[in-house]
Amino acid sequence: MGKIVSTYIFPHPPIIVPEVGKGEENDAINTINAAIKASKEIKSQKPTTIIVTTPHAPVFEDYVFVSDDKVLKGNFGKFGRKDVGLSFENNLSLVKQIISYAGNEGLSAGGIDRATAARYGLENELDHGALVPLYFITKEYSNFKLVHISISYLSMEELYRFGMCIKKAVEDSDEDVVFVASGDLSHKLTHEGPYGYSEHGSKFDEMVVDSIRESNVQKLLGIDEEFCESAAQCGLRSFVIMYGALDGYEIKPEVYSYEGPFGVGYCIAKIGVGREDNNRKVMDKRIEEIRKNEDEYVALARSSLESFVREGKMIEIPDGLPKEMKTDRAGVFVSIKKDGQLRGCIGTIVPTRENIAGEIIYNAISSGTEDPRFFPVESSELESLVYSVDVLMKPEPINSMHELDVIKYGVIVRSGYRSGLLLPNLEGVNTPEEQVDIALQKAGIRKNEEYSMQRFEVIRHSAYNV
Repeated sequence: MGKIVSTYIFPHPPIIVPEVGKGEENDAINTINAAIKASKEIKSQKPTTIIVTTPHAPVFEDYVFVSDDKVLKGNFGKFGRKDVGLSFENNLSLVKQIISYAGNEGLSAGGIDRATAARYGLENELDHGALVPLYFITKEYSNFKLVHISISYLSMEELYRFGMCIKKAVEDSDEDVVFVASGDLSHKLTHEGPYGYSEHGSKFDEMVVDSIRESNVQKLLGIDEEFCESAAQCGLRSFVIMYGALDGYEIKPEVYSYEGPFGVGYCIAKIGVGREDNNRKVMDKRIEEIRKNEDEYVALARSSLESFVREGKMIEIPDGLPKEMKTDRAGVFVSIKKDGQLRGCIGTIVPTRENIAGEIIYNAISSGTEDPRFFPVESSELESLVYSVDVLMKPEPINSMHELDVIKYGVIVRSGYRSGLLLPNLEGVNTPEEQVDIALQKAGIRKNEEYSMQRFEVIRHSAYNV
């Protein structure tokens, strides 16, 4: 049985490689010393394989690039030193297992054929995100195979689950693995740096370094995307994959160094790996906390879909529900998410059932099985799903977008028999114009057609942040 013996967070500034820096590397001497310390430790651990995740290999929206060439090689030619290069044997059996486990979880991963790479100007060679850490490691130890993995723009939860697939693949192998998560922190720490300054830069770095020290993986998973963008960081997704590979293990963090020369944050840390502990399973704990916070509306939506998918039948309205769920009537939308991404959303603008409870039961099943944008939910997914229920208040007609507020009001657009609805307070919808445009698209109504608008409020029931 294979195991991950230790993991490390490494930055990747080419300037710290002496042949590239030519003396300027001394401005990051703390980082260099920490890199040497980590490399000596890796030598003592004698891994048979090193896995490196990097943000600078080919990156895709919904596909994780895993290098599948027999030989993995690259050099620092982009930084003036083509003569400084590295070459490794790829651990193709482990690569195959990682890709297979990812596929079982519904995550697409794999290599890129040379024709596709050439067509899109992509390179299969090792990038500097991998080369810089490996440069220091191979000064101390080189008797290992390599696995080279890129980040992806999947959700943080999905990247974490991809890391869990890496863990399974390693455990099914005979390998002793060191996992190196390559990534810099903020690139906007100073006005003098090449990327400019943002007040969010140092705040981001402090948050990430504190989270590493505290082993607060939940905090890392919850960092706002816009905050990441404003800090101009590149390492977080790499770190999240690494933590996914540690899911269920006791971990022992030690930050070796943090500094911000050149206006960029560099952190080197060791995350020691202890024994397995089910209480350390982050995704399970996250879902468990969500389940604890469900109210009767959300719990009914979940039990309705679970019963239908597992047993093929619709549940009866249960006893013990709040009075208004049995006596009041309203339109209801049920939204389902998996790993932070929408998995289904269907609802009714006006009530169609005898009460709100009936509306929830029917719409929860429809959201999971009839949303045309998605395949029907399978039983293997149920434990990963989270739900929200929006109870619609009575719509009122409006004459102008100025009467809309994307946080407070949803919108209904109508033209003849066509209608489209968009709920309020949705991620990525920031203006009334965007809100109405999406509603028109859903209705199949062109912007230049005549249409009417209504606004409505909702009572949102959710055990998580929508």
